[in-house]
Amino acid sequence: MEESDAAEGVAVQLIDGEGDFACEGAERFMAAAGVAGCGLSYAVVSIMGPQSSGKSTLLNQLFGTNFREMDAFRGRSQTTKGIWIARCVGVEPCTVVLDLEGTDGRERGEDDTAFEKQSALFALAISDIVLINMWCHDIGREQAANKPLLKTVFQVMMRLFSPRKTTLLFVIRDKTRTPLEHLEPVLREDIQKIWNSVAKPEAHKDTPISEFFNVQVTALSSFEEKEEQFREQVQQLRQRFSNSIAPGGLAGDRRGVVPASGFLFSSQQIWKVIRENKDLDLPAHKVMVATVRCDEIANEKFGCITSDTEWLDLESEIQSGPVPGFGKKLSNIVDVHLQEYDKEAIYFDEAVRKGKRQHLESRILNLVQPAFQKMLNHLRMKALDKFKTGLNSSLESGKGFAASVRDNTECSIKEFEQGCADAVIKQANWDCSKILEKVRRDIEDHALSIRESKLSELTTHAKEKLRKALAEPVESLFDAADQTTWASIRNVYRREMESILPEFLKKLCSFEMEYAPAEEMVSKLRDYAQSVVESKAKEEASKVLIHMKERFTTVFSHDKDSIPRVWTGKEDVRAIAKDARSAALKLLSVMVAIRWDDEPDRIEKILTSTLLEGSVVSKIASAASADPLASTTWEEIPPKHTMITPSQCKSLWKQFKAETEFTITQAVSTQQAHRRSNSRLPPPWAIVAIAILGFNEIMVLLRNPIYLFLLFVGYLMFKALAVQLDVNREFQNGVVPGIISVTAKLLPTIQNLVNKVAAEQQAEHQQQHPPPAAEPPQQPHMQPPPLLLSPRSPMSELRRLHMPPSPRKIASPSPSSSSSSAVSSPRHVAEDQKPRPEAAAGPENESNSADSIV
Repeated sequence: MEESDAAEGVAVQLIDGEGDFACEGAERFMAAAGVAGCGLSYAVVSIMGPQSSGKSTLLNQLFGTNFREMDAFRGRSQTTKGIWIARCVGVEPCTVVLDLEGTDGRERGEDDTAFEKQSALFALAISDIVLINMWCHDIGREQAANKPLLKTVFQVMMRLFSPRKTTLLFVIRDKTRTPLEHLEPVLREDIQKIWNSVAKPEAHKDTPISEFFNVQVTALSSFEEKEEQFREQVQQLRQRFSNSIAPGGLAGDRRGVVPASGFLFSSQQIWKVIRENKDLDLPAHKVMVATVRCDEIANEKFGCITSDTEWLDLESEIQSGPVPGFGKKLSNIVDVHLQEYDKEAIYFDEAVRKGKRQHLESRILNLVQPAFQKMLNHLRMKALDKFKTGLNSSLESGKGFAASVRDNTECSIKEFEQGCADAVIKQANWDCSKILEKVRRDIEDHALSIRESKLSELTTHAKEKLRKALAEPVESLFDAADQTTWASIRNVYRREMESILPEFLKKLCSFEMEYAPAEEMVSKLRDYAQSVVESKAKEEASKVLIHMKERFTTVFSHDKDSIPRVWTGKEDVRAIAKDARSAALKLLSVMVAIRWDDEPDRIEKILTSTLLEGSVVSKIASAASADPLASTTWEEIPPKHTMITPSQCKSLWKQFKAETEFTITQAVSTQQAHRRSNSRLPPPWAIVAIAILGFNEIMVLLRNPIYLFLLFVGYLMFKALAVQLDVNREFQNGVVPGIISVTAKLLPTIQNLVNKVAAEQQAEHQQQHPPPAAEPPQQPHMQPPPLLLSPRSPMSELRRLHMPPSPRKIASPSPSSSSSSAVSSPRHVAEDQKPRPEAAAGPENESNSADSIV
C-alpha cells in the first residue's frame, strides 16, 4: 500500500481478517494523517453492528471517509473484514474512525464468536465514542439482533480492570413513524436489562451502567427510501462530533486518554493482550504505553542533544581552556531539550513521564559532566597558576612568606569559587567541594615546596656566609698557630655567629614557624659553622708536617727582628735549633686536637717532655714508666675532636727531625766556612819573619819613592787588567781553561787600554790647540784604535782584531766622536759603519773605572 493511500479520509486496514496487526500500514497512516502530533486533542470513534447493516455507508456519509461499502446488486454478504481505520474529513479536533467487522455474519459461522468479542473489546479499550448500528424494528423484540451485540459489549467490558468512560451512541436505522421519544425509553429499558443480566465482578456488582457508559440515542431515516432526508440527518449528527472532547461534548467526560503519539503503540499492545486471551488491565496498559513512548521520546531527545551543534561547539571549546559563561550556556542547552521532551510527553502518565524525564535528565547530565569536570580542571589550574604568580610577586616585593601564602591562597580560592559558581548548571546539584579540596591541596603542596626551597636557600646563603667568614680567618690563625690560636678561633666563631644569626632569625620569622623547627634550624646552622672550623682544622692538620718545617725554618733562619741570619760563627746553633724545634712542637700541639672549650690541657707539656726533652732522658723514662705517646687518644680530648693521635705525633716528630737535620748541618758548615775565610792572612810568626828578613828591601823602597810610585802604578795596571779580563769568572770553569782564556785575551786587552789612553791624550791636545776657523784642517784617514774587549768576548772577536779593516771616512774629531769611535764594536764598524751605543754592561763599567784609575 502506497503512502498516498493514507491521506485524509482514506481507509487503511489496521487488523486483517486473520487477526494480525498491520504495523507498517498503520505507521504510514499515522504519519500521513498527522495524528501523532495531536497530543490529547483527538478522538477515536468506532462502529459496531450486524453485518450488512450499513455501517460503512454511515461512516462514509458522516465523516467523509471511503470505507468499502456493500454492493446491493450483488447480494448481501460480508464487506468489511477485520478492522479498518481512517481519519475524518473536516472534523475538529482530529477524529479517527474504526470500522469493525460486522457481527452475526454467516462467513464466520454461528460458533466463531471469538473475533467478534475480541474486536468489541478492542473498540471499547481504545475508543471514546462507540456507534452501535441497529435496526429500528428490532427495538422491543426479545430476540432482536442487537441484544447479542449488547451482551457481547457488556461482557467484554467486565474484562477491563478499570474501564474507561465510553459514550455508547445507538444509531437507529430506517426510523419509522414512531417518534424517537417513544423508542428511546424502550431501548434504554432493554439496555438496562442486558446490563443487569451480565455477570459482574464483586466490586462492580451494584455499579450502574452510567458509571461506565454514557448512553445516547439517535435515529436516521432509510438511506435507500429517503436518501435526501437521510443526508440531512447525517449532517446534523456530524455537528455533534465537532468539539466532541470538549466539556459537554459526546466524549466530554472521557478518562484514561492515551496521547496521540502513543496511540498506535497502545493499540498494538492492547490487541496483542486481547489475542492472547488475557485480561486487559487498562491502567497498567496506560503505564506501559507511557513508559514505552516516554522512553522513545527521551531517546530521541538524547540523540538530539548529542548532535546539537551548540553543545558540540561548547564541548570542543572547553578542551582548550575555560569558557566564560559555561554554566549558563550549558543550562540553556539542557533546558531546550528537556522542554522539548516535556512538550511531547506531557499527555502521558504523570508518574511515568516524570520518571522518564528524570532518567533523561540524568543521562544528559552524565553526558555533559565530563565537560563540567574539564571546566573545573581548567579553573583548578588557573587558580594554581594565579597563586604561583601572586606568591612570586609578593616574595619579590619583600613581603613575608607566610603572609604572602595566606593572602594569595585566599585570593586564588575566591577566584576558583567564583568560577565554579559560573560553571555550575541549574539542572544539576553537583558538589564542587572535592575539587575545591584538591585546589587547596595543590596550593598547599606548592606553598610547601616553595617554603622548603626558600628555607633551603636561606640556610644555604647563611652557610655560605659563614663558610667565607670562617674559612680564611681560621686558616690564617693556623698559619700563625700559638697558644692563643683556639681561643682566637672561638672568638671568630662567636663573632661571626652573632653577626649572621640575627639576620637569619629575622628572615626566618617571616615564615611564622613554630619554635621547635626554628630552633632546630639555628642549631643546624651552629653545627655547620663548627663543621667548617673543624673541616679547616683537619685540612690544616693533614699538612702539619709542612707547617712545622715552615715554622722551624722561620725561627731558625731569622732573628727576632725577622732579619735573615748570617752565620758568622758567633751564633749558638744548638740553642737556635732548640728554639726552632720548640716552636714547631708548639704548632704541633695546637693542631693535634679541636678545642671548643676553654679547659686547659697537658698536650704541649707531654709533647715537650717526651719529644723535645725526652731525647736525653728517654732511656731512663722508658725504664721508669710507660711512653705517654704510645696511645691513640689524648686523656682530656674526646676521640671525635682528635685530629692527630699521640702515636702519630711521635712518628711526625721523627720525620720532622730527619728532614730538618740538613738545615742545622748546613748552618754549622756555613759557620766553619766563615771561620776558614777569616783565617787567610799568614800566621803571626810568618809576618814577623817577613818583617825581619825583608827589612833591607823595605828600607830601599822607603829611601827611593820612585820605586814606590812604580809599584803603585803596576798595582793599578794589574788591577785594571784583572777587572777587564774578569779573572774570577774565567777561573770558575777550572784552572786550565781559565789560564788559556786569560792568556788569549791578555794582549788585546793591553792594546785596548793603550789605545784608549792615546785617544784621550789626543782629544785633550785638540781642545788646548783648536785649528784656525778659515781653513779647517784636513783630517787624515786613520785606522780606528783597537777596541777594548770585554772579558766575555769570544775567540771570533779576537781573530777579527788582527784582520785589516776596510777603509772608511772618519768624521770630524770631537770629544764625543772620539770617545764613541774608541768603544765601537768591530762588527758594527765593518758592517753598518754606525757608532755603538754608549751604554755598557757591568764589566765594561768596571774597565772604564779601571782606565780612569790608570
